[in-house]
Amino acid sequence: MLIMSNEILLVQAASAQNSLSKLPNSSQVINALLKLEKDSKQEQKSYSLANLAGVWNLRLITGTKKTRKKAGVILGAGKYIPQFIKIQITYQVNPETAQQGEVINSVKLAFFELSLTGPIKFLPQKRILAFDFTYLKVSLWGLNLYQGYIQNGLSREKNFLAKELKDQAFFKYFLIRDNFIAARGRGGGLALWSRDKS
Repeated sequence: MLIMSNEILLVQAASAQNSLSKLPNSSQVINALLKLEKDSKQEQKSYSLANLAGVWNLRLITGTKKTRKKAGVILGAGKYIPQFIKIQITYQVNPETAQQGEVINSVKLAFFELSLTGPIKFLPQKRILAFDFTYLKVSLWGLNLYQGYIQNGLSREKNFLAKELKDQAFFKYFLIRDNFIAARGRGGGLALWSRDKS
């Protein structure tokens, strides 16, 4: 019953229709995420990259700190993403290799848009999605200001699958539902996304 109430809280937090004043307190949402993350370690259900495919709106994030306190990482205060800025992550599955594909991370603010693209691979047993951003596109009023590979992006893209997880950025997804997903990043922060329905 407690798990269900935690998920209901996350549904409310992930709802794009809610104004910030109607959203649950961010500290309550973080506590729910932490409890569900702990519970997920007992969950036997398996997932694939197909479960993550689609466009997701970032709704809430926590800060990250390397300092330790007792048994865990001290989390910064959770923050909802303001409605005037749209941060989306899109996962596309490669039809030839079901656990590999592409990620697009985009930020839209008024008439400005920035997007980072790169390869991904999903490790279903661990629910870990490794990624690398190799390509940048910047546009204003629909006009491209810049578009191209960044920091040896083409080479990094070609060598992505050969790299070990310890050398890659990743999200560890502990909650995968039809309408929202939650993960902990490699740096220790938590994030909650809702499926985009536009």
